[in-house]
Amino acid sequence: MNIKSKIFHASIALPFVCGGLLSSCESAPTEKENSSQTAKTVAPEEITFSKEDAQQAIQESFKKKSTALKKATAAEMKAKLITYKEFKMPYDYITYGEEPEGGHSLYISLHGGGGAPARVNDSQWKNQIKLYQPKEGIYIAPRAATDTWDLWHQAHIDPMFDTLIDRFIAHHGVNPDRVYVLGYSAGGDGVYQLAPRMADRWAGAAMMAGHPGDAKPYNLLNLPYFIQCGSKDAAYNRNELCTKWGKTLDKLAEENPGHYPHKWIVYPEHGHWMKLECKQALPWMAKHTRDPWNKKLNWHQDNVLHTRFAWLANDAPKPGDLVTAEVYGQTITLTTENVKKLTLRLNDKLVILDKEIIVKDGNGKELFKGKVARSKAAITRSLNERLDVSGVATAELEVSFVK
Repeated sequence: MNIKSKIFHASIALPFVCGGLLSSCESAPTEKENSSQTAKTVAPEEITFSKEDAQQAIQESFKKKSTALKKATAAEMKAKLITYKEFKMPYDYITYGEEPEGGHSLYISLHGGGGAPARVNDSQWKNQIKLYQPKEGIYIAPRAATDTWDLWHQAHIDPMFDTLIDRFIAHHGVNPDRVYVLGYSAGGDGVYQLAPRMADRWAGAAMMAGHPGDAKPYNLLNLPYFIQCGSKDAAYNRNELCTKWGKTLDKLAEENPGHYPHKWIVYPEHGHWMKLECKQALPWMAKHTRDPWNKKLNWHQDNVLHTRFAWLANDAPKPGDLVTAEVYGQTITLTTENVKKLTLRLNDKLVILDKEIIVKDGNGKELFKGKVARSKAAITRSLNERLDVSGVATAELEVSFVK
């Protein structure tokens, strides 16, 4: 069976609307032989590297890398600037509330504007800085690096936001499990794209008055997602597309109990400006915390490619690649399309590494059976990729799918 039709057929909108004119629907997360395959562990170490040893190594390595990053980026932090290749992204921020245990939340708020003169986007940026006020957290408004219609979803944005998050972890001790993204108008366009592309980094996402373009909902399986629009916001069919997306998320949540947590509202009285009724998205998002070790993942490759998503890694991604990964006890099942090799980034929060694990493909064929040793190399690789102490892999297993 084609994976796309088996797993993701609910992306087609349903012929109903929740809630009449003021359309609103919310779903909350719950706990919960013609081919050959090969698998190998990556950088194994002696079994005496225990779970406790691994946790100590994580903390030591995190402290070392955090200190080095603070020193290396002090000048740009002072200038409130992110540089990536030829792109420069200034930002400003405001800190709200007392710092809770575990560190402040981080809100990344994307301004509107788009394909307009720089002065227009500058004005939109300045407006965004004070547009929303979370009860607690560091609220950042970056200024897009370009003045194009797609200013928030070009390929340079993802690595720049990864850099921004890492720097605020190092310099301000923000909680990597409480990072949120939101945006208005062209910023909402960006959220439609970045929420799924970077779903493993966000604790929540909020789209206001944007256009989805070619965005797909596959990766939103575990991401709390709030979309809002005015019913009179007819430009580019924003109103109709918001309703379509809301109903699609309703259907996905219905077909996948405990997943696709979301809320959507189309305000009957509003046009493009929702008179800040949309600010309710911030306390809604704040109720949610990211889990880097969800037991089920959907990973779809957009045209902007990523080599890592939660506890999966793919060194040779291609647009349209699909993976669904599920963990039941000590068994991991991988259903893939157009993917030749994956690396499983493991941790005792996902499976018990002192016990044997089994990896199967979507047809039930066994790809690997055995123990996977924890290693300092895996920890180092994780923290080199991201300064994300919650999502550090302590072991790695490479799995190949060979026809």
